[in-house]
Amino acid sequence: MCSTCGCGHGEVRIDGVPVEEHSDPHWHQHEDGTWHSHTHAHEHTHTHAHGGESHSHAHVHAHDHPHSHGHGHSHGHSHDHAHSHDRAPLGAVHAPEVSAARVIEIERDLLERNDAVAQQNRQRFVDQGLFALNLVSSPGSGKTTLLVRTIEALRDAVPCAVIEGDQQTENDADRIRATGAPAVQINTGKGCHLDARMVAQALPKLPKLENALLFIENVGNLVCPAAFDLGEAHKVVILSVTEGADKPSKYPDMFRAADVLLINKIDLLPYVDFDVAQAITYARRIQPKLTVMKVSATTGEGMGDWLDWLKRGVEK
Repeated sequence: MCSTCGCGHGEVRIDGVPVEEHSDPHWHQHEDGTWHSHTHAHEHTHTHAHGGESHSHAHVHAHDHPHSHGHGHSHGHSHDHAHSHDRAPLGAVHAPEVSAARVIEIERDLLERNDAVAQQNRQRFVDQGLFALNLVSSPGSGKTTLLVRTIEALRDAVPCAVIEGDQQTENDADRIRATGAPAVQINTGKGCHLDARMVAQALPKLPKLENALLFIENVGNLVCPAAFDLGEAHKVVILSVTEGADKPSKYPDMFRAADVLLINKIDLLPYVDFDVAQAITYARRIQPKLTVMKVSATTGEGMGDWLDWLKRGVEK
């Protein structure tokens, strides 16, 4: 389970192939910068005497992870208790209390590990001349359609590749592949965001590109992807006019983390109640340096500004 947002990844798959669990709490980094996890098996035996009766409890805790190194630890403890205990109802579970400070510490450790891998990704992007963008939005913003139209428009000018993030199915990756661009699908299972290690594992499955665009389409969610650096040059948040203009105020962390705001589906403005100026005002109160572009993937309106911005990014 992710201690940052509480989601569980379940079985993470890349192009349909299961990969190692990404929420593993036992990750370690080698001197060469690579990461691995390992297995801990702990057996604890406790003997208790209550009111003259003696009984033992054996507890085995095992954490099994890929690339594992087994460590077995056996601890025998004997405790005599002369005092009585109130018995809990049958089936009751006693869970240790976790302080708020401990939760914050776990979250910080998780993000620090993610950021270390993100920095490795960032260096790989720089070395290959990849202009990597992390596309984030709520579900239904038109993110994949916009991406397809973008790739089609740039097909003869800039090489493009995509890492697709979704909980289930390869539908979006199939749409990208239909344009002729290579795409790798990451299915996060129950996970609500991509993390840097997922991206690091997906990268080798793409053909090697240089001086190209790498689009990372994140899982549709305006909350958790804000916290996870993937190594991208920019987070690009996409807001559809079919959503509320107050979305930036409701999800400030995402808009604060973004460098670019695309207001999509502007062809629908005559039919919806969406105040573009108000949405931009809300967004820039949170992120004053935000670059804002208004586009329609359906009609092509505003796409020229977006495409020019992408080309400049690749040329830098």
